[in-house]
Amino acid sequence: MRFVPRKMFFTRGTGVHREKLTSFEMALREAGIAHLNLVRVSSIYPPGCRMVHREEGLAAVEAGEVIFVVLAEMATNEPQRLIAASVGVAVPADPAQYGYLSEHHAYGMNEKEASDYAEDLAAGMLATVLGVPFDLDRDYNERKEQYKVGGLIVDTTSVTQTASGNERGMWTTVVAASVLL
Repeated sequence: MRFVPRKMFFTRGTGVHREKLTSFEMALREAGIAHLNLVRVSSIYPPGCRMVHREEGLAAVEAGEVIFVVLAEMATNEPQRLIAASVGVAVPADPAQYGYLSEHHAYGMNEKEASDYAEDLAAGMLATVLGVPFDLDRDYNERKEQYKVGGLIVDTTSVTQTASGNERGMWTTVVAASVLL
């Protein structure tokens, strides 16, 4: 049986609980995907896939369904520790070509930093496959322009969730996911 996803949506969430596993579950609930059986996959954005809004994606699934995800998660029980989980995507200009998804998990990064990092990871992987020249010594915004000038990478985007560790030391978990349908 062959299965190539044709739709993808992003989602994210945060959970807090005294138990680490339960805080993860709460983050999945906030993201709207706790009722699904999640299967983690590697980071290929399928050819011909299109991004849809979270609401449209969630309306297309049912409880207990096996769903493929690229999932980033980070957790802490240290009060006020900043955590981030981000999934980035780089979409090629040619819809028959596959793109890349990347997951990034970090301490101490704000939402913009984590988002930029995840997008840069995905774009860098796609650039190497497409033969797009880029300079790793340039900052992300300069490389992003290099990718687009080449005309082979049409877009990058991401979803990121950040949080500070609970002040009472309860587990805080953040998740960001790309759900493939």
